[in-house]
Amino acid sequence: MARPDRAARRRSTGTIDYLAPAMASENPGHNPGPKKGKTMKSPKKAIIAGLTAIAASAAMVACSSDDGSGGGGDGSEAINAYGCEPQSPLLSTDTNETCGGDIIDTLYTGLVTYTADGDTEMAVADSIEPNDDATEFTIKLKDDWTFTNGEAVTADSFIDAWNYGAASKNAQKQQYFYENIEGYDAVAEEGATADTMSGLEKVSDTEFKVKLSSPEASFPMRLGFTAYFPWPKVAFDDVEAYGQAPIGNGPYKLASDDAWQHNVGLNTVVNEDYAGEAPANGGVNFVFYQNLDTAYADLQSGRLDVLNTIPTAALSNYKNDFPDSNGELAAMRSQTFVIPQYLEHFGEDEEGKLRRQAISLAFDRQLIVDTIFAGAAEPAVDFAVPTLPGIESPDSSETIGYDPERAKELWAQADEIRPFSGKFEIAYNADGDHQPWVEAITNGISDTLGIEATGKAYPLFKGLRDDVTSESVNSAFRSGWQADYPSISNFLEPQYKSDGSSNDGKYANPEVDRLLEEAAAETDTAKANDLYKQAQEIMVDELPAIPMWVPMSSYAWNPEVSGVDMMWNGTFDYAPMKKG
Repeated sequence: MARPDRAARRRSTGTIDYLAPAMASENPGHNPGPKKGKTMKSPKKAIIAGLTAIAASAAMVACSSDDGSGGGGDGSEAINAYGCEPQSPLLSTDTNETCGGDIIDTLYTGLVTYTADGDTEMAVADSIEPNDDATEFTIKLKDDWTFTNGEAVTADSFIDAWNYGAASKNAQKQQYFYENIEGYDAVAEEGATADTMSGLEKVSDTEFKVKLSSPEASFPMRLGFTAYFPWPKVAFDDVEAYGQAPIGNGPYKLASDDAWQHNVGLNTVVNEDYAGEAPANGGVNFVFYQNLDTAYADLQSGRLDVLNTIPTAALSNYKNDFPDSNGELAAMRSQTFVIPQYLEHFGEDEEGKLRRQAISLAFDRQLIVDTIFAGAAEPAVDFAVPTLPGIESPDSSETIGYDPERAKELWAQADEIRPFSGKFEIAYNADGDHQPWVEAITNGISDTLGIEATGKAYPLFKGLRDDVTSESVNSAFRSGWQADYPSISNFLEPQYKSDGSSNDGKYANPEVDRLLEEAAAETDTAKANDLYKQAQEIMVDELPAIPMWVPMSSYAWNPEVSGVDMMWNGTFDYAPMKKG
């Protein structure tokens, strides 16, 4: 699933999440709209049998490490947590997926942090004050924050890191997040020679100003996200080496310079000089797995302490297996699959739009939810999530749902423009428990449209993300989003704006861009939400991605561990956890 399913947070996630049917009713401010499509209540028995067989046969290959439990200064044990191999070096400016993002979040603290419910609180910042039209923000820092090498966290720590992330010559995947800072174009355009954005002005070691190119009332809400973390000066001596052993200012630090054992795990210990509240444990050991079934078995044996995603095969049993140590959360996450605009037959023209609509209507989301996910999911109706307050969904009944007859008609119309050739594939990472639903969807597409449709398995999430970001995947591919900050803008801008940092399908619509920019600048929340709805009305017609379902995060933990609390975006806050 991606920070493209993360954090994404801000990002893509590598695993699949599950959602509670009651999600919409828990948020009366959200209008999910009518049920989409003409749902078929009596699908072929063969399809049902196939779905059941797929769900029961998810066998995978795994990788884990020795326990590696360490201890803090008070002798408390480390927490062994599920993890996966990061796609890239551990640079906050270059990490836009969950495997790396979950680790980076333990090593750094930003200007603000988020509570378990998604509220924003000051952290390194003492105050963030906007001017009258929200085009300039004055940020004052607390003076007691340091990096784990003893260096003070200053205004330069943020300014230098943001300038590095924005510069085109550094090719950082989080570059987009600095786009609205004045002077961004001067450093971000291809061949740019400038190194600094004019909109970042140092006032003193504990104060700086951020000038924006256009108003953005919600700008402070962004600043707890990975892309805005500070860097120490030593990072710029050798950024490549720094990415292998970053030095942060968070509650944890690397256990050693070689704490990251690639494809095995990464160990952290408590940062004894942390300026915030000290963790209750001795550190977090991230154990990298290649499938969730093995991680779940390790959780049952006590080898693993916390697991943030329950594998498909265990969904019906995990509450019995962990009767006093399980939980569910309607986290801000979504699941889609993307059909890139650069694929033959799926371009920006009328043929491509018709084929996307046909694909979207060719499989039964509700059947998959009920059969594979045991009803613990809700079919998606748009590109947002129901837990976002005040968001009204557009009417997507013509394009998102299950209507096999209309799907056939649309596919035939596309064939009149140009006959389809080849096969339709959905790429996925086999280490994330995606095979069952991918096979269910491709079986539905094959059955409805009469074409060859199959899954395309990548052993690891990193391999899939590498091909996606290099545009060499050559097929549709699964995607997911884990909110970086609790706003609909974070679901729409990075993924679907023309130059979005995670616009992996290369979707581009100038009218959508305009609406998203106007919404971001709007200080009236109701007017902003209406603009986002207008943007989504275009998107549900053009389908830059195929919405599937909105997941509820189901999780469990070792009964010997206390203080387990899942955050608003489906990530764990490790600091309160204590074992024993």
